Amino acid sequence: MQAPLHRVIPHSNTGTVTLREAYATSLASDTDAPWVGLCMVASIDGSTVVDGVSGGLSSDNDSGVLLQLRSIAQVVVVGAGTVRGEGYGKPSTPGQRIGVVTGSGSIDPTSSLFASGAGFLITSESARLDARIERDVEVIRAGTDHVDLRAAFASIPQVRPDVEFIQVEGGATLNAAIAEADLFDELNITTSPATVNGSGPRLFHGGADHSRRYELAQLLVDDESFVFSRWRRRGERTSP
Repeated sequence: MQAPLHRVIPHSNTGTVTLREAYATSLASDTDAPWVGLCMVASIDGSTVVDGVSGGLSSDNDSGVLLQLRSIAQVVVVGAGTVRGEGYGKPSTPGQRIGVVTGSGSIDPTSSLFASGAGFLITSESARLDARIERDVEVIRAGTDHVDLRAAFASIPQVRPDVEFIQVEGGATLNAAIAEADLFDELNITTSPATVNGSGPRLFHGGADHSRRYELAQLLVDDESFVFSRWRRRGERTSP
């Protein structure tokens, strides 16, 4: 059961807000390129997993945020390890496409995600794919030996021509690579009221140091002490 959500920023006269009201649209401004958002949950000390999956950090409201944002995204981009670990299948949003980023090309083309036609691959030019994948799965190839995410994201409209909002759902290594490529326009972060310790990945894991500035567009808190923040990029993306 979802706990009541209280909006702190911007101030709400009613005191509470529904998930649908709070996340009815992306934070997109006028832009010709698709708007790219991240949706993740993390512990107070920054871990994105407990025992290898995010479920131990989540709640009904956190799941609701993910599903609400997913419902307004034409395309979801996610790493192959997350697809396997979290059990991604055919999306419930009609016409939605799921882009699976993989360096090895190791995916199961018979899974419901790919068998439904919703899944597509994002990989490098050098990735050696199984003949069945080549035949049955749509593939974006970008970069010679490693996936060029800027080129790959620029090609996503070829897969879903009307794409306006792309939601990224991890894992942490993919998040870091997308951040390094300077592709994020907004970050939707749930802070779980727990610490995890250990060596689990943080929101961004790996990649080169960088400094990107965001402004707080929305802050919600619920009665279970989960905190829901929305961050909008300051300024424009850097040039390729």
